Amino acid sequence: MDAARLGFSPDTVIQELGWDEDVDDALRVAVEELTGHALVDGDVGDVVDGVVLWWRDGDGDLIDALVDSLQDLVEGGSVWLLTPKVGRPGYVQGADIVEAAPIAGLSTTTTSSASADWSATKLSTHKR
Repeated sequence: MDAARLGFSPDTVIQELGWDEDVDDALRVAVEELTGHALVDGDVGDVVDGVVLWWRDGDGDLIDALVDSLQDLVEGGSVWLLTPKVGRPGYVQGADIVEAAPIAGLSTTTTSSASADWSATKLSTHKR
């Protein structure tokens, strides 16, 4: 699992939202090892450098979830939207992500394979 390839960097604090039993634990460990910090939950109450949002079709409103993911995010930070790959339970259409991101104030930068079961779409905040 190459967390650096996905855009994570050392000495950053990453918030994790949408965790459930189906997440990729190897990816979580890789992010923690690269950043040097444990992933923090939604109750951190402090500014974070990035957010990992695990999202599946049926989890609710994607726009609302993306807006919520910005709550503790530093200006210029990134959101990694992790969604099940095609053919996996909970698969999210790419068009849904492309449509939701700008409404939430985010720009889609890259989409790549995060693991055997998950795709990662990196979303960036707009500079104010």
